[in-house]
Amino acid sequence: MEKNRNIFKYIKNDLKEKMVFIGGPRQVGKTTLAKQIGEKEYAKYTYLNWDNYKDKKIILDSKFDPESLLLIYDEIHKYSRWKNYVKGEYDKNYEKFDILVTGSARLDLYQKGGDSLMGRYHYYRLHPFSAAEVLELDNKIKINKKLLFPEINKVKDVFNDLFIYGGFPEPFLKKNARTLRRFHNERQDKLIKEDIRDISLIRDLSSLEILAQILPEKVASLLSLNSLREDLQVAHKTIALWMDILERFYYHFRIYPYSWSTIKSLRKEPKMYLWDWSQVKNEGKRLENIVGSHLLKLSHILHDAEGYDIELKFLRDIEGREVDFLITENKKPWFAVEVKLSEEKPAKHLKYFSKKMNIPYSYQVVKKSNVDFIKDNIRVISADKFLSGLV
Repeated sequence: MEKNRNIFKYIKNDLKEKMVFIGGPRQVGKTTLAKQIGEKEYAKYTYLNWDNYKDKKIILDSKFDPESLLLIYDEIHKYSRWKNYVKGEYDKNYEKFDILVTGSARLDLYQKGGDSLMGRYHYYRLHPFSAAEVLELDNKIKINKKLLFPEINKVKDVFNDLFIYGGFPEPFLKKNARTLRRFHNERQDKLIKEDIRDISLIRDLSSLEILAQILPEKVASLLSLNSLREDLQVAHKTIALWMDILERFYYHFRIYPYSWSTIKSLRKEPKMYLWDWSQVKNEGKRLENIVGSHLLKLSHILHDAEGYDIELKFLRDIEGREVDFLITENKKPWFAVEVKLSEEKPAKHLKYFSKKMNIPYSYQVVKKSNVDFIKDNIRVISADKFLSGLV
């Protein structure tokens, strides 16, 4: 079963002007998306994978099918001179064919190094499936305006499937517990023993693997590197490096507290979430993770595709008052989100921050379906309906 990805339309338009790079987690569907673009938007395209011997020879010899209108390079980041190579091909042939580059998260690593590709490409981050994507909704998100939530019959079932199986294509589409368990094991194994091993000097891969295994327990909490250091008996510098590497490979993401003149906060620790929320066993933390992942996807698409300065933060002050998420535009609050497993009474901390900071819109998201009302200027809404109003 083929599902449309919500960045498809942006990529096909950007390819007319520049190269497009697609980064994101392992097995999130980057290659599939690239081939869909080739098949649907071009009379003929060429797919080249650096791991394939014949394709590698074509790449190095620059002998392409003259009738191709699109070149897709997959895993080319494994070539040590890939940036200069792609730059040369683009400068020489940009009038002959478009160029789409996909690969693991290492594209995100390498795109920050040097400026040889400056001004020649757009970069997109492909996320796991979201509720709106599965429902094939093209929600018109208006910056600094209230969110609109469609009335969809299937939204509850879609949310339940996403909540259980996650948003990665293979386990989500198969909806099978055995497939999900094997996916978790194989993805983590290949991530650490292939992807990370290939580009890092980390020798203690077994300890890095243990770190990846314990991170699901740390989801939705303030992240203490010192606590992790003690758990693994390594230096602070080492644990900081390992966390950075796992984050760059889209295993987890961190969000940071929002700085505001009227909020006094002594603690700067971030909160941590996984790209694959199905790994989180605790129901409440998994709910917070799936909401956080959808909000991160919203912020990335509005940034990558539309150029807005959108960020995902959280709120916490010196008294310990906290709100799970805050979306900002140009550093100013747009809307706040508090996640509760079952509590429908508006959270006092959400009311406090909404009033003190004059946050335009505030939502309390609960797991129970068929909940949607406004009280104390807080919209209390079911998670399935809330997520269907995003991207």
